[in-house]
Amino acid sequence: MSDVAKRNDDEVGSAKARILLYSDDRNVREKVRFACGSSTHGRTIEWTETATHDAVISQVDSASFDLLILDGEAAKSGGMGLCRQIKHEIYDCPPIMILVGRPGDAWLATWSEADAAVAHPLDPFAVRDAVDAFFAPVEQTS
Repeated sequence: MSDVAKRNDDEVGSAKARILLYSDDRNVREKVRFACGSSTHGRTIEWTETATHDAVISQVDSASFDLLILDGEAAKSGGMGLCRQIKHEIYDCPPIMILVGRPGDAWLATWSEADAAVAHPLDPFAVRDAVDAFFAPVEQTS
């Protein structure tokens, strides 16, 4: 991709909501995508799905995202530890939402330094509201 095309893509990039979705469970990823729909606040959602810890790190190192959604219940490498690692290693870290095992686990999302948490079983309305909150226009006061 040429520098001009990349610059134009970055300038227009605000029109897309770039979301990385991590879960080792294909059904969880499908539920999140279904709950969010294809857009948020007029921005088309561009999904990048990953199923492994290494894939998340590779994507975060090489691409730009507006939001990371990490499954705290993923096997081998849970989203909470991954969140904490990313928050400590990525200088300009995007906001992170964690999918926790149950409502009582929300405190673990705080430990991981997540910006938001939604509990399993995933309520599509709660998922959608949480994602929308990250992309809501900021009201300016004068």
